[in-house]
Amino acid sequence: GRGLCPPPTKPFWELPSLLFLFQDWNRTWYTDNPDFTQCFQNTVLVWLPCFYLWICAPFYLVYLHTHDHGYICMTHLNKAKTAVGFLLWIICWSDVFYSFWERSHVSSPYIKYVLVPQLLAVMLIHYERMKGAQSSGVMLIYWLLALLCATVTFRSKVFQALEQTVCVWRYTTFYIYYALLLIALFLSSLTDQPPLFSREVKDSNPCPEPGASFLSRITFWWITRMMMTGYRRPLEEKDLWSLNAEDCSHRVVPQLVKRWNTQCQKFKRSGKGSNFFIQMQIVRETSSQVNSAFSSQKNKEPSLLWALCLTFGPYFFISCIYKLIQDILMFVGPEILLLIQFVNDSSAPSWQGYFYAALLFVCTSVQSLILQKYFHVCFVSGMRLRTAVIGAVYRKALVISSAARRTSTVGEIVNLMSVDAQRFMDLITYINMIWSAPLQVVLALYFLWQNLGPSVLAGVAVMVLMVPVNAVIAMKTKAYQVAQMKSKDNRIKLMNEMLNGIKVLKLYAWELAFKGKVSDIRESELRVLKKAAYLGAVSTFTWVCAPFLVALSTFAVYVLIDERNVLDAQKAFVSLALFNILRFPLNMLPMVISSMVQASVSLKRLRVFLSHEELQLDSVEHKAAEGCESPFLLNINIPEGSLVAVVGHVGSGKSSLLSALLGEMDKLEGSVTGSVAYVPQQAWIQNSSLKDNIIFGQERRQSWYQHVVEACALQPDLDILPAGDDTEIGEKGVNLSGGQKQRVSLARAVYCDRTVYLLDDPLSAVDAHVGKHIFDQVIGPQGLLKDKTRVLVTHGLSYLPQADLILVMMKGEISEVGSYQHLMATEGAFAEFLRTYAAVDKADNSGEECVVLPCSVAPCSVWSMSFCLSSSPGVCTASKQSTTADEKLSKKPKNPEVGKLTEADKASTGQVKLSVFWAYFKSIGVLLSCISLLLFLAHHLLSLFSNYWLSLWTDDPVVNGTQPNRLMRLGVYGAFGLSQGVAVFGYSLSMSIGGVLASRYLHQSMLYDVLRSPMSFFERTPSGNLVNRFAKEMDTIDTLIPSIIKMFLGSMFNVLGSCVIILIATPLVSIIIPFLGLLYFFVQRFYVASSRQLKRLESVSRSPIYTHFNETLLGTSVIRAFSEQERFIHESDQRVDHNQKAYYPSIVANRWLAIRLEFVGNCIVSFAALFAVVARQSLSPGIMGLSISYALQLTTSLTWLVRMSSDVETNIVAVEKVKEYSDTEKEAEWKHEPSTLSPGWPTNGCIEMRNFGLRYRQDLDLAIRNITISINGGEKVGIVGRTGAGKSSLTLGLFRIIEAAEGQIFIDGVDIAKLGLHELRSRITIIPQDPVLFSGSLRMNLDPFDSYTDEEVWRALEFSHLKTFVSSLPNKLNHDCSEGGENLSVGQRQLLCLARALLRKTRILVLDEATAAVDMETDNLIQSTIRSQFEDCTVLTIAHRLNTIMDYTRVLVLENGKMAEFDSPSNLISQRGAFHKMAKDSGLV
Repeated sequence: GRGLCPPPTKPFWELPSLLFLFQDWNRTWYTDNPDFTQCFQNTVLVWLPCFYLWICAPFYLVYLHTHDHGYICMTHLNKAKTAVGFLLWIICWSDVFYSFWERSHVSSPYIKYVLVPQLLAVMLIHYERMKGAQSSGVMLIYWLLALLCATVTFRSKVFQALEQTVCVWRYTTFYIYYALLLIALFLSSLTDQPPLFSREVKDSNPCPEPGASFLSRITFWWITRMMMTGYRRPLEEKDLWSLNAEDCSHRVVPQLVKRWNTQCQKFKRSGKGSNFFIQMQIVRETSSQVNSAFSSQKNKEPSLLWALCLTFGPYFFISCIYKLIQDILMFVGPEILLLIQFVNDSSAPSWQGYFYAALLFVCTSVQSLILQKYFHVCFVSGMRLRTAVIGAVYRKALVISSAARRTSTVGEIVNLMSVDAQRFMDLITYINMIWSAPLQVVLALYFLWQNLGPSVLAGVAVMVLMVPVNAVIAMKTKAYQVAQMKSKDNRIKLMNEMLNGIKVLKLYAWELAFKGKVSDIRESELRVLKKAAYLGAVSTFTWVCAPFLVALSTFAVYVLIDERNVLDAQKAFVSLALFNILRFPLNMLPMVISSMVQASVSLKRLRVFLSHEELQLDSVEHKAAEGCESPFLLNINIPEGSLVAVVGHVGSGKSSLLSALLGEMDKLEGSVTGSVAYVPQQAWIQNSSLKDNIIFGQERRQSWYQHVVEACALQPDLDILPAGDDTEIGEKGVNLSGGQKQRVSLARAVYCDRTVYLLDDPLSAVDAHVGKHIFDQVIGPQGLLKDKTRVLVTHGLSYLPQADLILVMMKGEISEVGSYQHLMATEGAFAEFLRTYAAVDKADNSGEECVVLPCSVAPCSVWSMSFCLSSSPGVCTASKQSTTADEKLSKKPKNPEVGKLTEADKASTGQVKLSVFWAYFKSIGVLLSCISLLLFLAHHLLSLFSNYWLSLWTDDPVVNGTQPNRLMRLGVYGAFGLSQGVAVFGYSLSMSIGGVLASRYLHQSMLYDVLRSPMSFFERTPSGNLVNRFAKEMDTIDTLIPSIIKMFLGSMFNVLGSCVIILIATPLVSIIIPFLGLLYFFVQRFYVASSRQLKRLESVSRSPIYTHFNETLLGTSVIRAFSEQERFIHESDQRVDHNQKAYYPSIVANRWLAIRLEFVGNCIVSFAALFAVVARQSLSPGIMGLSISYALQLTTSLTWLVRMSSDVETNIVAVEKVKEYSDTEKEAEWKHEPSTLSPGWPTNGCIEMRNFGLRYRQDLDLAIRNITISINGGEKVGIVGRTGAGKSSLTLGLFRIIEAAEGQIFIDGVDIAKLGLHELRSRITIIPQDPVLFSGSLRMNLDPFDSYTDEEVWRALEFSHLKTFVSSLPNKLNHDCSEGGENLSVGQRQLLCLARALLRKTRILVLDEATAAVDMETDNLIQSTIRSQFEDCTVLTIAHRLNTIMDYTRVLVLENGKMAEFDSPSNLISQRGAFHKMAKDSGLV
């Protein structure tokens, strides 16, 4: 029978082992016209697709069952697929029937059964439709396999038909079968419509990925539309797709949180749930017991790693499978260098060469697709991991107890979100190398051994020696990194404080002192960077020279062992290709290990944070420092609906009492969460519109809202603000005055309408008459809250008679309780307290009959964690424009744009300008840059020559079985290698040092530029942006840019070198290279346009996550008190998703690019092989091997080149952003050289203002205008007026924080506009409204320039009544103040500011309501100190309490920015003008 064989007797599953039984090698391989035997075609080729489908089907069915996307309606596509499947099935049956018929007539022994898979295929098509799978890879591959197998048969059938007569029926059915397979393949590559009720239907801009066909997904074709858009115009927010459901926060975070909680439960059950935080304390204190403490702790910690693995492991596991396949395919390339053998063997039929070339192309393409799919899975896992970590940290931060809260600064917690989450993301892309690298090494060694025998061991020995070297370098780098991170943390912490207290720095002219402090930290950071740079140079040296040394040692040993060992082209170049493969895993391993070490550190930090103790519903939140005794609280019964007043000295624990109540509340009454409203002492204001701040997530009730606004005296402020209640409030409320913030905070509480109100001194920052208004309208017996239970902490004695119950606090304990009459009658501390004040008051008020004191008091903050931004009542950009009366009446609709304040970080668009690169190279130094480039070039030329030399060596003729001048060849080869190493070391060293020089220069200039900026700049720019510049962008310039430029140049020279070699070997390629070059260039430009923009959008949307988190951390107690946690969590999730929306397309764009570039590279490789086959007569095997081994490297080099060029572009943006601030407006010069002032100026302290006016921004009206006054030396002048009348603006003009818009100010006859700012500001003193301290010693806070002796400092402390307090501290003057002076009470901080003023003792002193934060007693101390110490100075006081200025020489009354009255207090009262009215409100008249 023609090519037929008897039916196999063995069962079918052994068929593959029989493959070659049916194979006739002479017919298939050693012939010019290859073909398979008939038997092989009818068995193996038929069964292969079936096996595939049977193996995949069960897994696929399970997958479909678990991933149900909804139901897809029957479509034409579905009908067509089904019809084709059935037709195929029918054709197979007809073939079977025909066989039976034939059998009955002619004895023909074989039948093929392919009936089952066709039915299975039809079944799968329908099941897919039921489960909503829009496109299926499994089916596509099945049809492809079937088609390929049928194509072989098709070809041989055509040849048979040409040679002899054939059976018509069989042929017809087969051709129909073949055509149907083609149609089925085509149909399965199309995609179905989305399932019913899917998100795509609802979504405005859905991600096209779920609906993309299988082919589109493996080639990432589906993102092309976005890339097109990005190429035509810069991408914007609206072009970004929504995230896939499985990547969203609300899906990802709960999974991790759930798993982590299970871990914690387990841990609590197994060990004693001893609090981790407390143990850490012990460990810190007793270093001797560290080990024992840790070992006992070791086995009992809940494992965060395990929780992460459970959450993200299953999806990540897919990547491992991809990686495995890719690793195996990697070795196909070198094996296909058998082409060299083919070139040598002239007898081989030429189709084999083409076969090799085609095989090379197919394998490399499949490898590319799989590798990109692998990376995609890794990056998506990384992205989900980051989302989950940020979400978990955010949720934890809302419930963490305050004791635990104090163990970490805001900066550290934000770092958990930014840095540590990023570390995990970076690691996940590498983590598979842990098992993949050893696998690659083993495979490579196996192939090498086959090639060169035992001499491979020499090369392996060199590699093994390199590993510890690399490991040592990695460990060292790690240590440096930790040191650098520490400096960086300190620097950022200091920068943060400086930016938050920038106003104080400017008022005191302290910028230079702090610039010096930052520069010192920066220098230590750069020293570490430099060391790391030297190490980096060494590691680059080993990385580049290792493969060369390995090759050298291996070839040397191979040639020297035995004379008979000839180094021919095949051995040399297959080995080189394998060594190149080896080089990657060996270098990756140390990197992965160090990356893992970093991630494990991050993991530990996260675990510590996530295991901090939480505020249970029954816990107490109180400030440990003022040990507030909770038992006292439990003994008081507060009747419902009563008003309780809490009074006491500064630091007696009033605020702590409220904190305790906030935690305690639930404990007493089951759970009344949601029924508490809390007004903290320092108002917490969010960066959103004023309306949102008041409504705070409740539903809008317009009439009630209006009611609340009026009761809280906010209506006049709303009229002043540029966009009414839609005005955007800056971070921490920068554009509201202290009083406005406090009232907004109160309005928020009132609007929420709860049952219990805890008011922590809401009346402290407001003027007397406003305070009275608020008490009457809101808090008092007739106010809005009259039916609620109110606990009011206050220093305003005038309200006490109206309280139902008074608690008197002393040193953290409640000393007396009772009604006003009761307490007065008992003659205790309270009565005495009142009497002293009443007496003092009488004296103060020069005999006027009155015991009522206007209230005013203390921001002694308990919860406000991090920094209070010093903004005196409205150094504001928007709060004070004068508005005319008729405008107020008409209430014009406000334009919302006017109310914008902060400028978001804008994404710059378009290409990075060359000037930015030039700026960077200039900051390195032009000479150094040129030297680096020359060394680079030298290295790559040497490398080319050494490989060319190798190819010449392999072409040496063989004489008597040996190559005669092999020793000469070996020597020169070695010399090339050595000189290469020197060049490498040189350039990496010069690049690294250049990088350090550049980052020093850029940081210094940015720091100087920022400090020189005027105050208005800091109000417009969110501090987050500035900190981001100093942290993120500087980090990029320090660490990333030098290494990226190094890699960019490296890959560029690699690509050029490869092209040159390929052209030398096979000149024919020159026809192809220009085309591929164009394609490459086009793809690259196409990609960079979108990628750059996506990167920018991503980094712009990153800041808001941290800004919001920062804000939340400052306001946790408020958020908890109002039980608004859910809303804030949702908001945070939204922001993270918004950020990932830009990040996800940028990952996919990278994959898109890689696949297209690798395709270009694969084409070059295949063409090089193809033309080598064509020109094999004229080629020497050595050149051929050289050409192909370079071509194999080309693919990776090309991909790297584009990646690096786009990385260079995206990262150099950091330089652009850092330079950005050099172009913003600056203040006037700090110092004029030479100074024109006499050293003692001002000697008299006369101030004269002539027609003075100023405005906050160019586009706003004047905030104060035509003020003409003259103040003599030594006069005491009070400045009064309603909030927003321009009181503070006047002082700002005096200090030139805001430059005059018109008129002049003369001090002692000198026009201050002509002075340097430091000369002016250092000669006059201010005690600002918000007492700002910086972290550092007390001494540093008083005298940062160290210009006074210790005696002087102590004297100043004595006069400011702090001497006893400071002497009692263990470190005296070196006592460490924490961030923002948190560990001192607000009153003490205010006294420190007084001490600062006493130290400077200038002739002019400005008091910006400096006594608002202290109780009566302290206030009197301050007033008397000022009277005695500054007797001969000119004092200007901005007063809220009129009693403090009743004995001043003159009073200036401001209204709407104009001078209303200016005369002595007694005259003004007798004139019965504005001042008289105020005095009446305060009860002074």
